[in-house]
Amino acid sequence: MTVTRRRVLSVMGASALAAPFVRPAGAQATVTLRLHHFLPPVATAHRLLFQPWAQKVADATGGRLRIQIFPSMQLGGTPPQLYDQARDGVADIIWTLPGYTPGRFPISETLELPVVASRRAGPNSRAAWEFAEKHMRAEMREVKVLAFWAHDHGVIHTKRPVQKLEDLRGMKLRFPTRLAGEAMRAVGIAAIGMPVPQVPEALAQGALDGAVIPWEVVPAVRVHELVRHHTEIPGAPTFYSSTFVLAMNPARYNALPADLRSAFDATIGAPLSAEAGRVWDAAGAEIRQMVLGRGNTITTLPEADKAAWQAAVAPVHAGWLAAMRGRNLDGEALLADVRAMIARYEAA
Repeated sequence: MTVTRRRVLSVMGASALAAPFVRPAGAQATVTLRLHHFLPPVATAHRLLFQPWAQKVADATGGRLRIQIFPSMQLGGTPPQLYDQARDGVADIIWTLPGYTPGRFPISETLELPVVASRRAGPNSRAAWEFAEKHMRAEMREVKVLAFWAHDHGVIHTKRPVQKLEDLRGMKLRFPTRLAGEAMRAVGIAAIGMPVPQVPEALAQGALDGAVIPWEVVPAVRVHELVRHHTEIPGAPTFYSSTFVLAMNPARYNALPADLRSAFDATIGAPLSAEAGRVWDAAGAEIRQMVLGRGNTITTLPEADKAAWQAAVAPVHAGWLAAMRGRNLDGEALLADVRAMIARYEAA
């Protein structure tokens, strides 16, 4: 082969590599959706809910619809901005808490009122989805809600031991939702609101004496390493629960090819919300045992103290009901409905 010929073939090969890929006739495009959330990839939600769900979507669509997950706010912003990121198309899908924007989603607060939720995430999550479908479409009309659920009983994690309600007075504790914060202040706790990713630094720097979070999220934010004492509230209904929403940009959802949208729809809604509840309950039980195994202490408040706390939060309910009336919303009916739903799923 002459030098000239070798050079021609070399140029031809380089041109072939540089040429743009042309999809064969009849081939179908792959769609990738970006899911943005606030916890690290070691978190239960990331590993045991979102990754399996993304794989299920890929399997159901023959790999044509993929979900790429961005944990730890990798796409920018802060946890309270996630809902607007879905609305505005900054992310295709987001996971957040409505409670991160207090007052914006008043109907969702029905499930977050103190001493309403089940001790288990399973009944709470099934009820949450049914409640959202029935009552929250207008409240979250700016996004496509893919799943809506609520966690199991919240636990009080503290640097100092807590044996009775009196021990909590004056403690600086992180609260998860507006209503939980009001309920904590009702018994003299110095309640401080912040998204859960900020809790480790606040504990390490002494800005907090503890935090109120469910067992499920404890390892993701190293709470069990930063405090040694964990206090549960006995029985049901439990002290509080927080709601979660998985939401999608509506334009992005509507732009999905019809066959992909149909397959995608089969993986969301009631099944995904119920799966979230199952994951929270299973992970919570395992993490509780892990915390015991490392030598931390777990105590339960006396029943009399729970009753005293329940009486102390009556003004929180009254204030919420008054605020709902001010918004022309029937808080009494909403509260009765969610209680009935939780009871039905608790008995199932």
